[in-house]
Amino acid sequence: MEQCIHIYMTSDIHGNVLPLTYGSNVEAELGLAKTAALLKEKMKDQHNCILIDNGDLIQGTPLTYHYVKFGEGSVNPMVLLLNELQYDAAVIGNHEFNYGLPILQKAVKESEFPWLSANIVWEESGEPVFGMPYLIKTFTCGLKAAVLGLTTMYVPNWENPDHIKGISFLDAVETAKKWVPFLKEKADIIIVSYHGGIERDLKTGEPTETLTEENQGYQLCMEVEGIDVLLTGHQHRHIEGVEVNGVTVIQPGTQGTRLGLVEIKVRSESGIWTIVNKESKLLSIEGYEADQQVLDRIGPYEEETQKWLDQPICKVQGDMEITDSMQTRLHDHPFIEFINKVQMDAAGVDISSTALFDNHSKGFSTEVTIRDIVSNYIYPNTLKVVEITGRDMREALERSASYFSLEEDGTPMVNPMFSIPKPQHYNYDMWEGIDYIIDLSKPAGNRITHLVYKGEPVRNKTLYHVVMNNYRAGGGGDYPMFKGKRVIKDIPIDVSELMANYLLKRGTIQATCDNNWRVKVPSS
Repeated sequence: MEQCIHIYMTSDIHGNVLPLTYGSNVEAELGLAKTAALLKEKMKDQHNCILIDNGDLIQGTPLTYHYVKFGEGSVNPMVLLLNELQYDAAVIGNHEFNYGLPILQKAVKESEFPWLSANIVWEESGEPVFGMPYLIKTFTCGLKAAVLGLTTMYVPNWENPDHIKGISFLDAVETAKKWVPFLKEKADIIIVSYHGGIERDLKTGEPTETLTEENQGYQLCMEVEGIDVLLTGHQHRHIEGVEVNGVTVIQPGTQGTRLGLVEIKVRSESGIWTIVNKESKLLSIEGYEADQQVLDRIGPYEEETQKWLDQPICKVQGDMEITDSMQTRLHDHPFIEFINKVQMDAAGVDISSTALFDNHSKGFSTEVTIRDIVSNYIYPNTLKVVEITGRDMREALERSASYFSLEEDGTPMVNPMFSIPKPQHYNYDMWEGIDYIIDLSKPAGNRITHLVYKGEPVRNKTLYHVVMNNYRAGGGGDYPMFKGKRVIKDIPIDVSELMANYLLKRGTIQATCDNNWRVKVPSS
């Protein structure tokens, strides 16, 4: 007798429910409401299904932020929806801790499904913090599937220590080696749902990142015998149709744009189940209408969030508006200085870099709303403090300086390398805490003619601590001088949230500009 087992999974939803971007309220192909419509269509006539969320669920949008700030007494909106959709289990992700342990514990208590993480334990007792290391589901055909939950052990490198006080994050591979043999005695199929990613090339096994044990997916496949399926996340990648050492691996991206599906054909002979075939694929939500049941349930939360988004939270004294994006990149600007101030305040360091991400940013007017924040800071970045040398700093500034080319008359223009095949304005950084000059009369690679920190020249071998977004800290945007550098501090809260907290705390801010840098053009 042959049967088909259907494993459906979401991961890294990050609080996205409605198909829109909060900065503009423009429709977008994302969100759990669309995922739910796809999920219901696929599961309608199927048997032997299991539905798992792989973590990073309850944090990431104005919806979840508003709930944490003002929704005391109501059920966590993301938990409410997973209850409604009858999820079988969820895995603790690293961002689940961002709002503090009481918020997470409340969400777990409100859930009609177990939260799994075998490697998150109390320091004193060694017992799982969230009660359930694993889940065993018996399907209608009689087959039993075990789901072992694991979380990236790198959480302490990012999280506020107060949010994880008394908690240990054990090595995911060693934890799996303990639990998988135990589960093999109880179940026919072993599924590991790991909120972590893949650290090596899936075909060659070559490292694709510094091996910090943040992502141990490949190692799990190679070193832990008995795993049939590995559900992964955390990296926001699209991985399907892949096997590593006989383990089927899948990762469905982020924001609910894809639904992960693993189908396993099994055969029973004399009461023993054997796997005949395994296939993993990602299903796109594009073109699906948002599920009305989800919209109805989230409606009251969303209505309050939308009202809040347009309420002023802070006043600006002075001019922080952007009227010309090119001029903002040629001259120090109060809005860019503001972002760097927020980053330095959050990180506790005095050197920072950031970018003006696109040419649609308008900066802040005299009254700032949350929507103003998310329309200007359009990416879900977090922050890292990295230790770099003066040489690294100079090379990074030279990379940014290559953003500019010159018209025949000497007028600055955007280097086509930063605009073709797509605009890459986000790869030009502006720094605070150092003084520097970009001289466009010089050839690219030799344009930094002045570079000073606290009145002293920046020296090649001296070490400096700089806060920047996680994308740049990983070398993204062709900044290899940052890749693999020592991370002094990881701040896993979205920068837009940090900006909101900064403004709410102060009520009024000054538009300041210390002109610590400038771009010198040939005619100036």
